Amino acid sequence: MQNPRARGISGWVSGLGALLAGVSLSVVASAADLPPEDADGWTLRKEADNIRVYTISQTDSSFKAFKAEALLDSTMENLLAVMVNPESCVEWVHNCTESSAFGDGDFHDRYAYSVNDMPWPVTDRDYVLRIRTHGDQSSGEVTMDLNAVPDRRDEIDGHVRVDRSDTLYRFVPEGDKTRMIWVQHTDPNGSIPGWLVNTLLVDIPLRSLEQLERVTRKDRYQGHTLEYNDAGQLTGVTPPSQSGDDSP
Repeated sequence: MQNPRARGISGWVSGLGALLAGVSLSVVASAADLPPEDADGWTLRKEADNIRVYTISQTDSSFKAFKAEALLDSTMENLLAVMVNPESCVEWVHNCTESSAFGDGDFHDRYAYSVNDMPWPVTDRDYVLRIRTHGDQSSGEVTMDLNAVPDRRDEIDGHVRVDRSDTLYRFVPEGDKTRMIWVQHTDPNGSIPGWLVNTLLVDIPLRSLEQLERVTRKDRYQGHTLEYNDAGQLTGVTPPSQSGDDSP
């Protein structure tokens, strides 16, 4: 077995990356507790291809928030097919090793549980999330709020429960591509120094968004349909076998 110390700083980078990005798939609060997308304090930290990553300090936390903006080469239908799959965290969020839906819920308001693998000597983190999804047919915009609700599920031995995390995903269609804005602030439990986590805030959303774009090209996420009610509100994402468009 590999000496755990041999993983060194690279292990910290990948494991803590999972901690920060693991809300893909997030204090119980609404997205209003996150810094606004247009706040003056955002600082551009990195730009790579079609992705820009910003960070901003939080007055009540030693951990910064990040904002990532990307124009993804993916249709809204393909992208949302990934995002509504409760197990997709393991496909695109770095080091997410487990993800599933649980409890009662529906498309607009549901719960998910996920686990992020952490390198020695850091204990694996797990998340219990409430996920709320809203979409408007006239604008084509879709938003998802992900908030930690740690008491919704019993704690598990061998994991540290993250109890403060808030995430906003906003999706805007631009032709056959989709602009995604991802704002997140996580204040993890345990003795993880804020300065170390903050150094990783730039690379984590960048790597995850690059992977997300690749995942949307998988066959199982093709051919989905966005369903709206008479009021023009998004009610679901339907796979091709259930969309009513297939021949008998």
